Amino acid sequence: MKNDMKKRILSAHLALILLLMLWCGTYFETKESQRQMEQLEASQSESGASNAVEVKRKLMYKAMHTPLGKYPETVTYTLGKIAGANNSNLPVGDTYENNAYTRYLKKILNIQNEDVFELQDGNTYEEAVNVAIEDRDIPDVLVVKGRDNLLRLIEAGLIEELTETYEECTTDTIKEMYDSYGDSLLQSATVDGKLYAFPNTVIDDGAPLLWLRKDWIEKLGLKEPETVGEALEVIRAFVEQDAAGDGQTIGLACSTDVIAGADQTYGVDSAFIHAGAMPCPWILDESGDVVYGSVTQETKEALSKLRNLYEDGILDQRFLLRKTENIDNLLKTGHCGAIYGRWWAPNNPLSAAYNVDSNAEWKPYLLDKEQVNETQKISVFESYDQWMYVVVRKGYEHPEIVAKYVSAIFDQSRYANDASARELNDYFSINVDPTARPLNINVDYEDALYRTTEHIQAALDKTLDVSELSGLEKSYYDTCKSFLNGQLTTANGWAAYASRIEAVGELQKAGIRSAETLPLENVNAEIPQELQELEKEAFLQIISGEKPVDYFDTFVVEWYANGGKELTEQVQNAYESGKD
Repeated sequence: MKNDMKKRILSAHLALILLLMLWCGTYFETKESQRQMEQLEASQSESGASNAVEVKRKLMYKAMHTPLGKYPETVTYTLGKIAGANNSNLPVGDTYENNAYTRYLKKILNIQNEDVFELQDGNTYEEAVNVAIEDRDIPDVLVVKGRDNLLRLIEAGLIEELTETYEECTTDTIKEMYDSYGDSLLQSATVDGKLYAFPNTVIDDGAPLLWLRKDWIEKLGLKEPETVGEALEVIRAFVEQDAAGDGQTIGLACSTDVIAGADQTYGVDSAFIHAGAMPCPWILDESGDVVYGSVTQETKEALSKLRNLYEDGILDQRFLLRKTENIDNLLKTGHCGAIYGRWWAPNNPLSAAYNVDSNAEWKPYLLDKEQVNETQKISVFESYDQWMYVVVRKGYEHPEIVAKYVSAIFDQSRYANDASARELNDYFSINVDPTARPLNINVDYEDALYRTTEHIQAALDKTLDVSELSGLEKSYYDTCKSFLNGQLTTANGWAAYASRIEAVGELQKAGIRSAETLPLENVNAEIPQELQELEKEAFLQIISGEKPVDYFDTFVVEWYANGGKELTEQVQNAYESGKD
């Protein structure tokens, strides 16, 4: 009798504890989940199997309906994994199924990926996705590129609706992040009022900068440039005075992909920006009409200037023969002292050069800021064809897993000062590529780059207490401080400081922001391969002097005649219908 009474009292106490825990907010979810797991273990030994089952049921319910509730048993999900080059620069011993990201997710949510395939982004990965869709056999979780593929999955009934899980299992911070891009981002993953995917967010990366060897500038007794013209004369001096010292110094590096965009290297995008041009994307011209940015008179002007640079020996004389790997080697061997690159250029490709010669002092320069700001005001269209979406297989038992993943990785680990996320955040400062994450997407505020740098710089200046930094910011702060103090001399330490503080700092001081993007839907706006090849050939021929500058006008006529006119009309009509 007494034993029965004790059991009833113990059961009542346990039920009361669980009820109180369910009322707590998401701020305490992680710690509460741990305590609840302990209660589960206790219940198994003290209250018998039936009580344990009930506690487990309640814990599972909470996990399935809250952003950070931890599953009482490990939940696995099969995954089509986008891999990165060089194993994403993961530390030795780490894999795509066992690294700081997966270990953190296992600790916080008790989830584990099982990769069905691990392929680098590009044709190989997209072919694997296409085969999976055609065979109607997709993994539990999958990243797909392009809204057309998302619509294929929806129409085929292969993926889960995620409207409810987005509302229940994403934190308020994640919702704020998506809201910072306006309505179009989530709307692109919505059909008939139902959300079917989590879109990738593309933060504002600002404008490209000119990276110069400052140690060469000092070696040759030159003045640091303040204008584009002065910078070009510095590069001329590098070549003519042979800064490398062995007669093999080249000028401004340039690949045959003249326009690098936001994710490639060795383009000369800045030369176009300085001419007021925005080649490659669809843009709105001054009259408000849609035009392809590569066929404007501003683009012609930029090509004319590049041709002059080539004739003057300022642009690498052998750029037509260069492959990316060849330019990489020129940086490492100290034969190139000038490249255009984004703020992240120290991470890739310059960190490899720093590894070879830490005395090679690369410095970012943002020149002719007023013209850059003017060009950045051009309205640019962004096609859904290039957007990435995370989907969940229809019938998978835990469709909420993506919402929870996003909340844990992009809110809890970054912004909640979660001590258990330190290993994960350290990945940023040691240059581990984001493709190391199970899901190769990013979710953050549109202005996250500038927010983060502002906070790190303030902490370095001691105008912001270090305790107020987020986990990600604290990791960068520690690395930058150690680099400045001389305690950290690695390439990763230099890259963290040069990118986050020096380069982004230049963009911040000038108030540089990326051009406004306009969503482009209900039209295939991709430039056909034939027109892409026509454009590339014309650009290279004009820059190298094989064709006169006025050949650009012939190229434009041919571009429109070979399908460009009809495509422009289709994009214009889609834009007009989207405004209604």
